[in-house]
Amino acid sequence: MTTIGEPDGQAPTYAWAPAPQKRPRRRGRWIVIAVVVAAAAVAILVVSAIVIGAIAAGSQPAATKTPHPGMALLVPSDTGAATASASAQEGTDAAAAAAYLAAQPTAVWLTPEDTGIGAVGPAVTALLAEARTADAALTIVVYGLPERDCEQYSAGGLAPADYATWTAEIGAALKAAPEVTTIVVLEPDSLALAPQCGNVDARVEQLGAAIDDLVADNTWVYLDGGHSTWLPADQMAGLLRQAGVDRVRGFATNVSNYNSLDSEIAYAHEVSALLGGAHAVIDTSRNGAGSNGQWCNPAGRLVGETGGTTGDDVVDINLWIKPPGESDGTCNGGPEAGAWWAQSAVELTRQAAR
Repeated sequence: MTTIGEPDGQAPTYAWAPAPQKRPRRRGRWIVIAVVVAAAAVAILVVSAIVIGAIAAGSQPAATKTPHPGMALLVPSDTGAATASASAQEGTDAAAAAAYLAAQPTAVWLTPEDTGIGAVGPAVTALLAEARTADAALTIVVYGLPERDCEQYSAGGLAPADYATWTAEIGAALKAAPEVTTIVVLEPDSLALAPQCGNVDARVEQLGAAIDDLVADNTWVYLDGGHSTWLPADQMAGLLRQAGVDRVRGFATNVSNYNSLDSEIAYAHEVSALLGGAHAVIDTSRNGAGSNGQWCNPAGRLVGETGGTTGDDVVDINLWIKPPGESDGTCNGGPEAGAWWAQSAVELTRQAAR
C-alpha cells in the first residue's frame, strides 16, 4: 500500500495588506478543501464500483487467508483410509499403512455418485463444521462434470442441467461459512483432457458457470492445470485463460499423478508466467519416487511430501489431493477407480514413518 504524505516546502510569507484583502485568500482555502473532499468522494465511488463489479462478475475475492505453507490442513475423519484402518487386522502391514494415511491431511472428493443433488450441500456443510472445529483449512475436489474423464476409468458425471444445480448447492454451503478457509480443486483433467476429447468449448462453458457458483469469500478455487509431462505450458495456459483462470486463484498440477515436485514447480512457474502471475497448488500425495511414465496404478511409487509443507511466490502450497491407497482404475491389478486398495497403500508407505 502506498502511503501519501504532504509535500515538503517552506511556509509562505505574506506582505502586509488591509484586512479586506484577506478574504479572498481565506475563501480560496475553503475552495481547496472542498475540491479535496469532492475528489476523495469520487475516489471512494470508483473503488466501490470496481469492487462491486468484481463481485458481480464472479471473481475471486481479495486475498485474506490465502493458502500458504505451514497452514493447518484438515485431516478428514471419514475417508477410505480411516475405514480401512478401523477394519484391518491389527498388527498387519495393511493396518499400519491405512492408519498412517488416515492421519494425513488429504482432500475430500465430491462426486455425484457419492454425494448427489440434495446430499452434497449437507456433506459440504458437515466438512466445513469439522474444519471449523479443527481450526484448519478444508480441501475439496469438485468432480462431477458431464461425460467426466472422457468415458475412461473415472467415467461418469451429471447431465449439464443437473451439474449446474449440483455446483450451486456446493457454492451455497461455501458462502454460508466464510470463516473457514476452503481450497477447491475444480474438475481435475477437465481442461488438459479436453483437446483429446474434442470438447474444449463445452468444458470452458461448464467451468465458467461452476466458477460463478463456487467463488466465495475465503474460498480459493484452482482449475485443472494438467502436469509437467502432459500438455506444453503454452497450450495449458491458453486453455486456462479460456476457462477464466483470471477469475479464480489459479490452477492445480499433478493431480492423481506422480511427477516429481521439482518438475511440477518448474512447470507451474512456466504456466504462471504465461498467465501474468496466476498461483498454483501441486499434488504431492504419490510423487515421492517420481514417475515411471505410467499414470494408472504404476508399481514402485511412494507418498510424497506431506501437504502444507512447501510453496513459493507462485506455488501457494502442496497438497495431498488424490488420496493415497485409492485406485486409479482397473489397470495394473487395481480395483475400480476410487476404491480402497490395501496393496497400493502398503507399497506407497513402505518408507514412511509407520
